[in-house]
Amino acid sequence: MSSRHTLRRQLSRSADSEGKQAPPNGPMTLPTPCGTLSESVVSGLTASAGRRSFPTDSDVRAVTDPVHDRDFQLALWVLYELHHRGLAGVDDTLEWDPDLLGARRRLETVFETAVRDLVELPDPMPTTSSEVATELRRMTISGTEPELPAFLAREASHDQFLDYLAERAVYHLRESDAQCFLLPRIGGGAKTALAEILYDEFGAGRPDRLHADIFARALADLGMPTGLASYVDDADALTLASVNVTTLFNLHRRLRGAAAGHLAAFEATSSIPCRLIADGAERLALPASVVDYYVEHVEADSVHEQVAITGLCGNLVDAEPDLAADVILGAAACLTIDTLAADRLLARLREQPDRIAS
Repeated sequence: MSSRHTLRRQLSRSADSEGKQAPPNGPMTLPTPCGTLSESVVSGLTASAGRRSFPTDSDVRAVTDPVHDRDFQLALWVLYELHHRGLAGVDDTLEWDPDLLGARRRLETVFETAVRDLVELPDPMPTTSSEVATELRRMTISGTEPELPAFLAREASHDQFLDYLAERAVYHLRESDAQCFLLPRIGGGAKTALAEILYDEFGAGRPDRLHADIFARALADLGMPTGLASYVDDADALTLASVNVTTLFNLHRRLRGAAAGHLAAFEATSSIPCRLIADGAERLALPASVVDYYVEHVEADSVHEQVAITGLCGNLVDAEPDLAADVILGAAACLTIDTLAADRLLARLREQPDRIAS
């Protein structure tokens, strides 16, 4: 993984002087490649017409562990960003360029196979909406505190806490954007439930309460950059994989069941960790905006849990029973990859307690 020297510099001087700060609502600067796949993607996006080339099938299939491979995950993340806010200096028409879509498909195929091989699924598989709801609750209920949030609540230093926020910024600065792709792919009660969740995520009618913007304000109050480009270059492979699997599921209609299950598992396992992280922010006397972000999610996500499990997933399986297995797949992928990412980050925080310069 790359060093965090970039972030340390950005915390000690303005992001503008580093040339990495982008408006939070605009295109971001292309990240720095870290291997042959990401180099091929970045070069292809910036090359002139007729000179563009992207990763080949043999390039992609040479990766033995795509979930843990940072070069692989960064390449896919960059391609996905074209479907979000875009990339500075990259022609917007490339979003639907056939060669680029072919490269994305090659990466996605290998990634999806790896995710399916990684997760453990119940046997027998639930087939009805009530069975799916019961299984989702079984999968997401834990009798112990999650280790990383508990560490942040009781042990983390100021610098370790900031390191945590920097790692999670890749997700939080694009919070819930990927799930918007799911809305036109479903209908009825499932669509209403998803719209209810997203309405809260996007401020419930109040622009100042957009969750991604609340997180950005927390970063700013800590003297940290608010542009996404400031964090992608140092993001761990598993952090990128966690974001990428969300986009993968939501961007494809055939994976709409997995997208619903992924969201349900995420919401069902968010409230308790957010309470612990808020406790840590208060213990360290961090700015009120940091506490605000996590407290906002304590109540919201406890409500969203039920809406996502019964309203979204239950109604979706009632309408399309064949999606029951995909719902469970999505939930399992969320829990598995997010646990791997949290374990990796916790180990790093414990090993390097003073990663960010004051």
